[in-house]
Amino acid sequence: MRRGRALALLGALALAGLVAGVAVGSVPIPPGRLLAVLLSDDRSTEALIVWELRLPRALTAFAVGGALALAGALIQVLLRNPLGDPYVLGVSGGASAAVLAALLVGLPVAWQPGLAFVGAAISMALVFALGRRGRVLAVERLLLTGVVVATGWAALIGFALSVAPPARLPGMLFFLMGDLSDAPSPWPAALALAVGLPLALAFARDLNLLTLGELRASTLGVETARLRVGLYLLSSLLTAIAVSTAGGIGFVGLVAPHMVRLAGGSDHRWVLPGSVLLGGALLVLADTAARVAVAPRQLPVGVLTALVGVPLFLYLLNRSR
Repeated sequence: MRRGRALALLGALALAGLVAGVAVGSVPIPPGRLLAVLLSDDRSTEALIVWELRLPRALTAFAVGGALALAGALIQVLLRNPLGDPYVLGVSGGASAAVLAALLVGLPVAWQPGLAFVGAAISMALVFALGRRGRVLAVERLLLTGVVVATGWAALIGFALSVAPPARLPGMLFFLMGDLSDAPSPWPAALALAVGLPLALAFARDLNLLTLGELRASTLGVETARLRVGLYLLSSLLTAIAVSTAGGIGFVGLVAPHMVRLAGGSDHRWVLPGSVLLGGALLVLADTAARVAVAPRQLPVGVLTALVGVPLFLYLLNRSR
């Protein structure tokens, strides 16, 4: 009952975040007028703002935040570390390097999501191939390989920034910091989330057992090797889609699962949907604040998530010690 009420509260928070993301801006839209725009075939300026600008952006923010939070919850089980993060395995570095290369050579913007996904897939394949010990996916080896691959991508990103024409630097920097102003359609990230969450929930019992230790999980019938591979692939794909959609947005995947566990325990039947709702709500609210904080200019949403996430990460790190 307690977790059911908590999920309902998180759902209400997510809905409130979406309403705020659509209603708040340089042209504020009152709730009554917003409801009328959503329910009628209105061709007013406010309707164009809602349907063409704010609603797609809010849905994209929710889908990206939910995907990052779900990936973070899975990676924390994979690494058996509550401070694990979706970007720790180098997937985001591959996506960022591919997009910066496209910006550097002047490829069309429409190519960027596909290229980002290709770069993330290359990074995922490298880490997966080098992180195994024989046929077993070794956690320590996986983590070290991810750190090394991420460092290599960071070097390539630094090179791209150093040789980029000055006119293209702002767009490249905004992508690296995480930006939703030029995000494509929300449906790829929403589809990935709609498929990834039920798939992860199907293995919630196995995830609970794996947190108790690999040996205990194996004795209770869990195929731990196959489960680890599945966790890595699913979390990497979710991260790749999120990065290809909105750039590098940090700390959502770290903070949301940890806050859900603090609120209601570590049962993944509750942690996974709770993380999706909280991660989506947090990113929608952060993006709304990024739009209005220094209006008419817009901040990269990754800046706000980092400003909130860094002190919270330090607090959680000190608490775990």
